[in-house]
Amino acid sequence: MHIVLVEPEIPQNTGNIARLCAANNFKLHLVRPLGFSTDDKTLKRAGLDYWHLIEVYYHNSIQEVIELYKDLDFYFLTTKVEQSYTQVKYSENCVLVFGKETKGLPESLLASYPDNCVRIPMRAEARSLNLSNAVAIVSYEALRQNGFGGLS
Repeated sequence: MHIVLVEPEIPQNTGNIARLCAANNFKLHLVRPLGFSTDDKTLKRAGLDYWHLIEVYYHNSIQEVIELYKDLDFYFLTTKVEQSYTQVKYSENCVLVFGKETKGLPESLLASYPDNCVRIPMRAEARSLNLSNAVAIVSYEALRQNGFGGLS
């Protein structure tokens, strides 16, 4: 499974997500520009000593990722659609795409893939969830649907 963070801004979130990727054998894709240095001690601390267990890829655009993995199923997380993340069937090698903490994914991207956009239900007064929490929620649903393949 692939986790894609488009222009992440907060190193602690990316570090936490990296740790999640390590624990679940996910590939982590970071789309530039990043809001921090990858040498950032906060990023490294949040990922603890798991960095050697993670495949991290850097990309210059989300389009680059889409083109590289065009044969895989993509799902785009947003608060702007009705379809819940539990209403789709995730493949074992799907690509979960998350936007930056302050703005989410670009509207143009969401408009290009309306059937592949999903949301995490929450109360209307709440703007969004923390990025690392959102990644954990959706990725574990994808794992559950696929029998937690290879995890103990």
